[in-house]
Amino acid sequence: MPSELLVPDTPIILVLNGPNLNMLGLREPEIYGHTTLDEIGRNCVAQASDLGLRVDFRQSNHEGELVEWIQQAVMNQSVAGIIINAAAYTHTSVAIHDALKMFDRPIVEVHLSNPKEREAFRHQSFITPVATHEICGEGAGGYAKALAYLSKALK
Repeated sequence: MPSELLVPDTPIILVLNGPNLNMLGLREPEIYGHTTLDEIGRNCVAQASDLGLRVDFRQSNHEGELVEWIQQAVMNQSVAGIIINAAAYTHTSVAIHDALKMFDRPIVEVHLSNPKEREAFRHQSFITPVATHEICGEGAGGYAKALAYLSKALK
C-alpha cells in the first residue's frame, strides 16, 4: 500500500541515523557495504508500508539535532517506536542516551557492523542500556529486522 494512502493514525517509526552514515556506499564499503543511506531509507518506507506502519527516516551529523528529534518523539504519541543507528555517537553521547531514556516506547539499536568485533573503543554503547532490542552486524538488512521486530512488539 503506498504510504500516501495510509490513514493518519498509522503508527510512526522514527528512524534516526548518526554521523557519517550519509556517506554509506562510499565510506569503508568493506565494513559497511555498498548500499547507500537513501536506498536503506527507501527500503524502510516500503517495508513499513507493508507492515501497516509509517517511517520518518532522518540523518544528521549533529548530536544536538538528534537529541531534538528524540525529544520531539517523546512528546508525539504518534511515534510508536524508534530505530537508531547513532553511529559514532553510540560510544560517546550521554546526551542521546538521556534523551532516549525519556522515550517510553520501544527503541531498537541498529549497527551495520558488529561494534563488539571492532576496535575496543567501539565496545561501549550508551544506547544499549536504554534500547529494547539490538541488531548488529546484519548490514543494511538490520533495518528490516528492526522494523519487523517493532511491528511484532506493537501488536
